[in-house]
Amino acid sequence: MSSEYAKQLGAKLRAIRTQQGLSLHGVEEKSQGRWKAVVVGSYERGDRAVTVQRLAELADFYGVPVQELLPGTQPGGAAEPPPKLVLDLERLAHVPADKAGPLQRYAATIQSQRGDYNGKVLSIRQDDLRTLAVIYDQSPSVLTEQLIGWGVLDADARRAVHTEDV
Repeated sequence: MSSEYAKQLGAKLRAIRTQQGLSLHGVEEKSQGRWKAVVVGSYERGDRAVTVQRLAELADFYGVPVQELLPGTQPGGAAEPPPKLVLDLERLAHVPADKAGPLQRYAATIQSQRGDYNGKVLSIRQDDLRTLAVIYDQSPSVLTEQLIGWGVLDADARRAVHTEDV
């Protein structure tokens, strides 16, 4: 296995683990010692080759299809996921309510559902952006530009929307 492929595989393993809110030691605890933190960490760094059998077992442990762990299996073969959509809630508070009211209410609903009240930032999904675009009667691309203009979204959000549009 090439070292670049091993690193890409490791990045996928790390992404799945962190999406599930697990630390390396959390994996060891949840698996009751079957998956050692040091071993999983070495797979994630690409320092250690993982056999097909072990990869299938790890995929089963994480509850994902094996292909989700393999590099280059995202639509379009993208090596990295699109940037996250992160709302700056502090800046949102300074946008006039007549413009940002629907977004403020939507963000408050997400915060309530997640129990996430840090008050500084809020990650949203592509589906959330599409829903907001319907509420604002705009395309996701146009709404993204508007939110960037308000300072509520980072300019990197353009990439997330444009990879979705392709």
